[in-house]
Amino acid sequence: MRHLVFVINPRSGVDRRKAIEQAIARTLDLQQYSYEIRHTQYPRHGTELAKEAAANNAYAVVAVGGDGSVNDIARGLLGTETALAIIPKGSGNGMARSLKIPLNDQKAVSVINRGKMIKMDVGQANEHTFISNAGVGFDTVISEAFAKSESRGFKTYSWLVAKHLWRYKAPLWDITIDDKRFSERAFMITVANGQQFGYNFKIAPDASWTDGWLDVIVVKPFPKMLGGTLVWRAMNGSITKSRFVRHFRAKSIIVKKAGLRLMQTDGDAHMTNEKVHFSIRPGALNVLVP
Repeated sequence: MRHLVFVINPRSGVDRRKAIEQAIARTLDLQQYSYEIRHTQYPRHGTELAKEAAANNAYAVVAVGGDGSVNDIARGLLGTETALAIIPKGSGNGMARSLKIPLNDQKAVSVINRGKMIKMDVGQANEHTFISNAGVGFDTVISEAFAKSESRGFKTYSWLVAKHLWRYKAPLWDITIDDKRFSERAFMITVANGQQFGYNFKIAPDASWTDGWLDVIVVKPFPKMLGGTLVWRAMNGSITKSRFVRHFRAKSIIVKKAGLRLMQTDGDAHMTNEKVHFSIRPGALNVLVP
């Protein structure tokens, strides 16, 4: 019998934990799977629990949470045969949405029952692993502000974007995409393995988890009054057709800027030192998908 380890963040609240546990009890195919539920106790504990599960030959570790929780667990499973599965319980759920994993608990468990598996590419940004996307520029400002915010959800995210948009100035970047080096003034530079940030905001609508390439989205300076148009294009999957956007595919990307101090991976902000090297690890992670 295949064994599953569900990893839940206890900060999600008692009611939410009970709802998830009920969904597992009602929907999981117990003729196919045995399971246990573990709870994280501190930051990055999910990575440790995932490594432990893989060492014990678990079939899959189920990340119950948002993109940050998924990232934690994925890092613990790299280089193992143990698969990642997702029950999305975050704010944006960018990775789950891109993979078409239902946001409903019981429907997400049904995906696990079907057992369809892919080998997913994984990105690297300096020493940080990313599953969905990473980048520098305006998105790092929002990631840092969102992390400090006491509230979550789409309204908070939208308010932070509106607050910072008008005063953010696009810097000049030194960019190397594979063997091509150039300078570009950019609002933000996103390196994507998956299609979206979350909330169906598709920053890289043509990205694929399994093609062995990273999609590079360079958003050039644009009139702030047209910000809504770019958002609309992102929501309908046409942002790469904007005249303010450049789109590349690459296996290695280096960005540099004097004074660069922040980058983001899967929505989490990290300190850096003027240079970020993005690269790809093809087929590095087994993932259960619809």
